[in-house]
Amino acid sequence: MNPDTPSAEAPVQDSAQPTAIPFLAALTFWLKLGLISFGGPAGQIAIMHQELVEKRRWISERRFLHALNYCMLLPGPEAQQLATYIGWLMHRTWGGIIAGVLFVLPSLVLLILLSWVYIAFGDTLLISGLFYGIKPAVAAIVVQACHRIGSRALTNHRLWGIAAASFVAIFALGAPFPLIVAGAAAVGYLGGRIRPEAFAAKSSHGAGNAVAGLSVIDDHTPPPEHARFRWPRLLVIVLSGFLLWLVPMLALWLTLGWEHTLTQMAWFFTKAALLTFGGAYAVLPYVYQGAVTHFQWLTPTQMMDGLALGETTPGPLIMVVAFAGFIGAYVHQAFGPDYLFAAGATAAVLVTWFTFLPSFLFILAGGPLVESTHNELRFTAPLTGITAAVVGVILNLALFFGYHVLWPEGFESDIDLWSLAIAVAAAVALFRFKRSVIQVIAGAGVAGLMIQALTA
Repeated sequence: MNPDTPSAEAPVQDSAQPTAIPFLAALTFWLKLGLISFGGPAGQIAIMHQELVEKRRWISERRFLHALNYCMLLPGPEAQQLATYIGWLMHRTWGGIIAGVLFVLPSLVLLILLSWVYIAFGDTLLISGLFYGIKPAVAAIVVQACHRIGSRALTNHRLWGIAAASFVAIFALGAPFPLIVAGAAAVGYLGGRIRPEAFAAKSSHGAGNAVAGLSVIDDHTPPPEHARFRWPRLLVIVLSGFLLWLVPMLALWLTLGWEHTLTQMAWFFTKAALLTFGGAYAVLPYVYQGAVTHFQWLTPTQMMDGLALGETTPGPLIMVVAFAGFIGAYVHQAFGPDYLFAAGATAAVLVTWFTFLPSFLFILAGGPLVESTHNELRFTAPLTGITAAVVGVILNLALFFGYHVLWPEGFESDIDLWSLAIAVAAAVALFRFKRSVIQVIAGAGVAGLMIQALTA
């Protein structure tokens, strides 16, 4: 069957092509997405695919996946970058900025409030019991994320080999993730020339045949005028992005000093935004290494609790950086002992700014180049290799979290059997009964609260 031919089982839809995307309708959707985008990057991308490709037909399957592959290549949160890209493609620069900001803003406000509740009341039985149950569930959720991405990306033994090599490189050899990405891209590029069928881009959602009719931005719709590459436009965007980073960075340095907690946070999360690839699950080990091990802004337990909060709030999972910033500035009394909440809230906003600013810059600057590379294997094959490598990195992250949950005091201590039981139950709920992330976390939180109450 021709892959472009709708399946016989596909729903019959009007094949008339829509004419335009109202800006107000797009604005309403991006706000809705920011409020309901639970489930990590996989769930957020699935929501966008269902709404934008299948239901509203604002963009075609192939154009959606082409944008997604580019976002997976970039450092930073791919789901937020994908929203920014599609918003930009539909409604120019301001459309992209609005889509990206609304994807993050509800999560930022909620995490500031939850971080304050956590640090101010975390010693109570209610809070400690909830987090005791949630952390093993989070470990199971990361395993599920690895499985979901792997089942989509690892379509042949060559890609399985890339995933296995990336896992060995990061787990056993401690290789930096940028080096792994570069190696996977090189393998993908060469593989696309030698075995193009093994590295050709495929549908990530398996919904291509289910979408009948044309889309506003269809497979063969030429890029709009604002999406055509121009050197003057590129220079303006790059210069604007640099100034938006430089001005607040200099202000922090000159007013607080280079060694101040907020200045160091701004610099560290700038590097995190630029040097980490593969989305939220890949960036977390780097954030852990810096925020916990080097700067000691928070403890390993607090980092796990922050990830639990990130999993239970809408928005990109990498918003855990807002939690790390809040806790670090609060505990280190960045504004003195009388302004703890102000210090934490300011730090959360700052680290969010420095973490997400490059994401906007990459999309607005690189989008026109990406729009000129549809269906070119030389572009898609390296991305296919990178996607495979990310699977191995996420598996390493799953083992990292599992270790800290089941042996919180190290391998020399006994395994935490209650945590093991919750993790297994969460995995069964996710894999066997297909429960949502929110349902699993809610059940695990209640279980943890009951266990803590009985064993206190």
